[in-house]
Amino acid sequence: MPTSAELARRWFRNVWRPEGEAEVFALMAENIHGQMEGAQVNGRQAFLVERTRLLTRFPDLAVAVDDVVEQGDKVVVRWRAAATHTGTGAGFEPTGRRVSFRGMTWLEFQNGMIVRGWDSWNLGGLLQQLAE
Repeated sequence: MPTSAELARRWFRNVWRPEGEAEVFALMAENIHGQMEGAQVNGRQAFLVERTRLLTRFPDLAVAVDDVVEQGDKVVVRWRAAATHTGTGAGFEPTGRRVSFRGMTWLEFQNGMIVRGWDSWNLGGLLQQLAE
């Protein structure tokens, strides 16, 4: 079985791509509990709604993992993302601007599935880039 760190890298490599929904089902428990920046997530379906919102606004979202720290079933991932704002939402019409932001995510795994997660990323910086 892959380590929790390997599963976390797989998550970030695959889930944020338009075709990555299958990986959500492969790696996330149905009864996930978590906090995304600006959204409470209770259940896999709630996560999928938030994922769709983000990918609708930023369909070319690319996420790269900078570092992973693992302690048993707990993993912290430091990551960076870049995308073009071509969809509506968050109070902005599509700007066509290229944006970038960084964040960290804490994940807890049980039996190879994410059961809890917390995101912290620079939402304020992203909104500022869109408003400029």
